[in-house]
Amino acid sequence: MSKAVLVLENGDIHTGLSFGAEGETLGEAVFCTAMTGYQEMLTDPSYHKQILVSTAPQIGNTGWNVEDGESLLGADAADRRWSAEFVDRDDPGRIWVAGYAVRNPTRRVSNWRATSSLEDELAAQDVVGIAGIDTRAVVRTLREVGSLRAGIFSGAAVTDDADMLARVRAQAPMAGADLATEVSTTQPYVVEAAGEPRFRVAALDLGIKANTPRMLAARGVEVHVLPATASFADVQAIEPDGFFLSNGPGDPVTADRAVALAREVLAAGLPLFGICFGNQILGRALGLKTYKLKFGHRGINIPVKDVATGEIAITSQNHGFALEGAEGDEFDTDFGRGRVSHVCANDGVVEGVELIDGSAFSVQYHPEAASGPHDAAGLFDKFVTAMENRAAHQTTATSAPEGTDS
Repeated sequence: MSKAVLVLENGDIHTGLSFGAEGETLGEAVFCTAMTGYQEMLTDPSYHKQILVSTAPQIGNTGWNVEDGESLLGADAADRRWSAEFVDRDDPGRIWVAGYAVRNPTRRVSNWRATSSLEDELAAQDVVGIAGIDTRAVVRTLREVGSLRAGIFSGAAVTDDADMLARVRAQAPMAGADLATEVSTTQPYVVEAAGEPRFRVAALDLGIKANTPRMLAARGVEVHVLPATASFADVQAIEPDGFFLSNGPGDPVTADRAVALAREVLAAGLPLFGICFGNQILGRALGLKTYKLKFGHRGINIPVKDVATGEIAITSQNHGFALEGAEGDEFDTDFGRGRVSHVCANDGVVEGVELIDGSAFSVQYHPEAASGPHDAAGLFDKFVTAMENRAAHQTTATSAPEGTDS
């Protein structure tokens, strides 16, 4: 392993050893507090253009396998009609992070499912990383100063400090970044329902994770995944029973197309469910504004309060932006009365919004998190219930005698 350095835009330089590919990479430095699930994190499209710093001291124990990736590496998904398992045994999953910083990479892989080591997969996918640095010091800086532009330089890419710092500072910030179309599928594809299909859902891919269609398919939902550039006509052509807004990277202020599409869906009365970036899109469609968090929420141990019930769920999160608002807020929208439905128990950040009639809702966290926790998995059942209620209402309206109220 050769020398590597992590350079932060505030001038901090951390020296370690190369980990994965050698070279140069730039991105926003963020940290995640999760102790497990590094493969799911690295393949999450929401980490696009970010250098991930892991707070867990030892990384890589379970190696890399071809089952746990949250995105696709091989042939375009549109070339396949997926089974409910949504697994390609030959696809290790595309790594989306711009770079990876760890303290102590394991020297030996120990897991029966492993097909390679973490470092080998990073190298195979040309992902530049750094190991052997004091990640606690890096995280302390990011908590105090906020997420920073950064760069990892290793091997021949290591030059003088001033030059590397200038390269870091020359890159565009995450605020104002329009990234969803960079991670979205370019063509529609279908994930079949497990068993007899009960409903059909149009899912807008803003950076969708593989486990989301899997969770819906397990509930009898046929999922039609659409590119981020899809129009309302594309949605209507599917004749869906519901509409899903996925997670994804970038600043929600740039997602005007997705917001306009969500408004058309709401006006049509389709049940809508959103996750993470999708929560910010629904919030904007309902008239709320967004802002950039100081250092974001990234981990699998973050408590969220359901405002209506007071119940707490331990959740997986990965976001650097949030909706403006507070616990107890209710507001008028063009589609009925809305409210803040969930807040973070740590800092009060808005973690969910909904229309009070139950036709549309979203959360800032990840109920589909494959590596857990699974406290919030019931939100997929809530979405199915919303589609059931709409179907029942349509049946009642159709069967009502002429000249009577339905």
